[in-house]
Amino acid sequence: MTRGKVVLVPFPFDDLETHKARPAICLTEPLTRHRHIVLAFVTSRQPDELLDTDVVLDPQDAEFAQTGLQARSTIRTHRLLTVASSVIKREIGVLSPIMESRVGDAIARLFRISIAKE
Repeated sequence: MTRGKVVLVPFPFDDLETHKARPAICLTEPLTRHRHIVLAFVTSRQPDELLDTDVVLDPQDAEFAQTGLQARSTIRTHRLLTVASSVIKREIGVLSPIMESRVGDAIARLFRISIAKE
């Protein structure tokens, strides 16, 4: 299972010319025969202004340790990337079901999708 994993991946800068190995969240299982995975960018640099589509991962959260992240981080769900699974350098952790749910809610807000809760 890939969805919900925290991975290191070469994430492009805005200029698309350069990239840096960054943490990202796997939002999907591998898709198609090319095994593409949709990822969301994670940053430890705290944004000046949080968006309602951002998800903060705080070391005070009981589930934080399993993410493999070293510091308070923000999942920026508006910064998405699709890559072949072979591009992923390594897995560093996993989101808890609660964190995954928060990410799903943020993506629903991003795309203005109404999701019925069970």
